[in-house]
Amino acid sequence: MGIARTFQNIRLFGDMTTLENVITASDVRNKVGLIGSILGTPRSRREEKASVAKAHEILKFIGIDEYADRLAKNLPYGVQRRLEIARALGTEPKILLLDEPAAGFNPQEKVELAVTIKKIRDAGYTILLIEHDMSLIMGISDRVAVLDFGQKIADDLPSVVQNNPQVIAAYLGVPEDAS
Repeated sequence: MGIARTFQNIRLFGDMTTLENVITASDVRNKVGLIGSILGTPRSRREEKASVAKAHEILKFIGIDEYADRLAKNLPYGVQRRLEIARALGTEPKILLLDEPAAGFNPQEKVELAVTIKKIRDAGYTILLIEHDMSLIMGISDRVAVLDFGQKIADDLPSVVQNNPQVIAAYLGVPEDAS
């Protein structure tokens, strides 16, 4: 397809299982229309079987396959976040936009998230990460762009960006002149 995204605030189908949430993502790729699905045509059954298999594969890849049969609303917060990423991957995007994926995470969950994001990147996906946790960004990014009030003030390797005076001034503040 093109771009898939997650949201800062979790948006899942709470009354559907983890597996069903990921299966919904494959609907954008299926060729069978509403009538074919209702009639249960052979093509419809093949696509459904393929969607279920792909969803299981994605859940395993993300590391939440043990939750496949649990309702999304009953999942722990960190698993819900990873489910949202899994569902986005189900659309087979070229670019994955992650909006504040570490929001509300404890330090251990952030480490697990970093491993997951690296795994997704290493699988060949392009990831656009919007995040305020600079240590997470610096630890997993190949390139970092920094915006200050909508203006790009840096775009380089993480090691270069973290020492950029404009970035430091914008995000850490510069002490006022004591004179």
